[in-house]
Amino acid sequence: MRYEVGIVYLVGEALVGEGNEVAHIDLLVGDKAGPVGMAFANGMTNLSMGHTPLLAVIRPNLIPKPATLIIPKVTIKSLDQANKMFGPAQAAVAKAVADAVEEGIIPREQCEELVIIASVFIHPEAKDYTRIYKYNYGATKLALTRAMEKFPGVDKVLYEKDRGVHGVMGYKIMRLWDPPYLQVAIDTPDIAVVERVLTQAPRNDHIIFEAGTPLIKRYGLEVISKIRQIKRDAFIVADLKTLDTGNLEARMAADATADAVVCSGLAPLETIEKFCEEARKVGIYSIIDMLNVGDPAKVVESLRHKPDIVELHRGIDTEARKAEHAWGNIPAIKKAAGGKKLLVAVAGGVKAENVEVALKGGADILVVGRAITNAKDIEGATRAFLRAMHKDEIDQFRIMTDF
Repeated sequence: MRYEVGIVYLVGEALVGEGNEVAHIDLLVGDKAGPVGMAFANGMTNLSMGHTPLLAVIRPNLIPKPATLIIPKVTIKSLDQANKMFGPAQAAVAKAVADAVEEGIIPREQCEELVIIASVFIHPEAKDYTRIYKYNYGATKLALTRAMEKFPGVDKVLYEKDRGVHGVMGYKIMRLWDPPYLQVAIDTPDIAVVERVLTQAPRNDHIIFEAGTPLIKRYGLEVISKIRQIKRDAFIVADLKTLDTGNLEARMAADATADAVVCSGLAPLETIEKFCEEARKVGIYSIIDMLNVGDPAKVVESLRHKPDIVELHRGIDTEARKAEHAWGNIPAIKKAAGGKKLLVAVAGGVKAENVEVALKGGADILVVGRAITNAKDIEGATRAFLRAMHKDEIDQFRIMTDF
């Protein structure tokens, strides 16, 4: 791909390899007369201890074209570290740039117009010079290709943002992008029950866990930390049923690392507004529980800051005298959101045999409590719901192939 006139700079990134020799390259490609050229000149003249920039060289006295400046990411504190940077890493980056020109990744006729700045990571414990060279060569060439092709496109980013797992972090922070979901409500105020449910529930990226109101009233929001200790990647709903100080309680839940927090639909509209706005600020889902609310759609429609999830809820205490479930008109509630993406959860009366009815009615989240948490076979009970939802298996065979 030809470098386009009018583009100030292009950005590329790549991670290649494994172990302590793993290579991570961030780079900029840009015109000498633009900001990348200015940063290139400044980098060569403004030195800092442990991060001295160096020109990439194929061999002594031979730089590649476009000229390339290497910036060490890790502070160089010893001669051993310096040798790795001024040896295999420097040579690898230079050779990758030269090969990129030869292969047409960088247009040959623009080599004198462009410069490259490459930020290079070398682990202090890296030992194998061959691996350092090969991994940094591959990462640089891949980063250059991505920069020139403007990879990734926005569509790629939006598709991957909730699917990918960061290699260093090692696990995924779950988001609700692929309903339906099964929400396991742990209401029993007993930490032993919590441990039993979390350890026996199957691994599945369509299960979320609710720290129920009685559980939080007994142990406080610290119970979320206990859940994280057992299942660090769990999606956790903090069922506070907030009635006042909506912004404060939403932030408290976020600070406790909850992924979603629940406000009562009976709260004043001002409280719900502040609750939803604060949840959005701190990056967690806002849920409005419509227990005992006569017209949930009207409440949603009247809100300026819409919730992420509305829960239609039949209470435990009213099971004996009320209908089998209280799901109401789900399409009307979604319409009341005025175009905002709104998920609807249904709670109370959800059984494996009526899952299909709930899903056809428009439910996105099925909230199940004692049918799972009190079951002798928690895993089996959970799998029965997942099978009815057609979400029985975690996406464990997905292989990243875009590199």
